[in-house]
Amino acid sequence: MAVLTGCGGDEAGSGSAPGDAPSPPSKRAAEPARAPQPAAQPAGRVVPVGNKPEGAVFEPRSRMLAVGLTDPDLLALVAPDGAVRRRVRLAGAPRHLTLDGRTVLVPAEKADRLVLVGLPDGDAREVRVGDNPHDADDAGERIFVGDEFASTMTVLEDDRVVRTVPTDKQPGGVVGLPDRVGLVAVKGYTLELFDARSLRSLGRLPAGAGPTHGVADRAGRIHVTDTRGNAMLTYSTRPRLRQVGRLRLPGKPYGITYDGARDRLWVTLTAANRVVELGGGDRPRRLRSFPTVRQPNTIAVDERTGRLFIPSRTDGTLQLIDP
Repeated sequence: MAVLTGCGGDEAGSGSAPGDAPSPPSKRAAEPARAPQPAAQPAGRVVPVGNKPEGAVFEPRSRMLAVGLTDPDLLALVAPDGAVRRRVRLAGAPRHLTLDGRTVLVPAEKADRLVLVGLPDGDAREVRVGDNPHDADDAGERIFVGDEFASTMTVLEDDRVVRTVPTDKQPGGVVGLPDRVGLVAVKGYTLELFDARSLRSLGRLPAGAGPTHGVADRAGRIHVTDTRGNAMLTYSTRPRLRQVGRLRLPGKPYGITYDGARDRLWVTLTAANRVVELGGGDRPRRLRSFPTVRQPNTIAVDERTGRLFIPSRTDGTLQLIDP
């Protein structure tokens, strides 16, 4: 397979210092860029998956990929080869998917519910949460849900709500660590860190010109896509929250996943229909990039094989890349 790299200032070494991030230019939350018609053939293989797929996560023990579908609102359970094995009906349109063990966490925004889908059987249960849940993740024995339009974080234990915590404006990204949770406020333009047990805030920092989502790596860092700022921001979480890196990523970075087996980050550039591989550490560096399907809003990885899964929000397909 040919490897296509970026060009110009988007190459490795084009990062800038942590303090170089631009200030938020507006009061609006950043959204994924509207992708143009692809200029290159997508890498790997492309298969049909269902209508308007967005949100994907790979569960390693069941060897199952979960992909959110819309109109109708479903969760597709997909084999590693791209074959759809089952579809689970949902209470509302799914967004960004994460895992709590072998359970897929599915925020159903319009229904104000978190749907928990067990794998491999697809058994689903629901918990009512706050207004417009956009993202969720687990930390310790709890599940944390970002209620975007309520500007709150709902905390669950054993499928029941135990606390609701006020947050900065529009929490759009939730990042679970073993004993802490990070919250990306997409209209507050911040990353805030909370203790998972006491729920005490451990610090809040600016997160660029339009942050959207984040992931944690195996060293406990949090990496945030600054979609409007065309960058990825990196934060250390111990002994305190502090920004340690910023890498320019022209192309409106949005979807992000982490391959812990290889210590690699993968970020989709929706405005360019590309996915970029980044090395880990305090100052991640750009390694390779590949052409994708149109509108690559989300991405998942099988850490056993390294295979990438990228849904196309536009044409209802799923791209499989073996880098």
